[in-house]
Amino acid sequence: MAAELVAYKRELIELMVEAGVLRFGEFVLKSGRRSPYFVNTGLYRTGAQMRRLTALYARCILEHLDDRFDVIFGPAYKGIPLAVGTAMAIAERTGRDVAFCFDRKQAKEHGEGGLLVGHVPADGERVLIVEDVTTAGTSIRETVPLLRATAQVRLAGLVVSVDRMERGSGDEPALVEVARVFDMPTFAIVTIREVIDWLHGRELGGRIVLSDAERERMEAYLREHTI
Repeated sequence: MAAELVAYKRELIELMVEAGVLRFGEFVLKSGRRSPYFVNTGLYRTGAQMRRLTALYARCILEHLDDRFDVIFGPAYKGIPLAVGTAMAIAERTGRDVAFCFDRKQAKEHGEGGLLVGHVPADGERVLIVEDVTTAGTSIRETVPLLRATAQVRLAGLVVSVDRMERGSGDEPALVEVARVFDMPTFAIVTIREVIDWLHGRELGGRIVLSDAERERMEAYLREHTI
């Protein structure tokens, strides 16, 4: 049996299973890799699920960063509800009213215009980025230039729900590489190693979620793609 996980990590794993967000099979990733599992956060689809999810983001953020950030940024599209919901969860948990913003895929040519919606970061503000899952760190390389083109912001960090623990563009895990390249802390609520160890042989909802055969496929994938 796996070592005991802290409560919010267990809660996220169980939420992913309940919502059908964590799936096993064969999936082609954006990177072109064929993976035996997939985390599709687009399958969170109710208010209760998003409230639970963003409360877990808030707990992870407060544990690691406390109040060392001013703005929460969520990259379109999946990062949009994460940024909004996490700001709400932090307000509910601490009473602190944190600003949020997110980007459009295309700049708006009428009205107020621009690429950002919500609070537009100002020079010197500390921006915390929230994303769903990291595989190779590709999206963060698009997000940071966008933020820096808006203002001389300070990067407070990056928080994701699941770290797949795979290589980035070089010989480092993607989250480690992102932290080094952009000089900011990076955190995941859970790692895929924690997910595997917690779910293997465990019954949830009346069934064994991760069988021996499925675990071995995941372990083989990790041996090939992690450092």
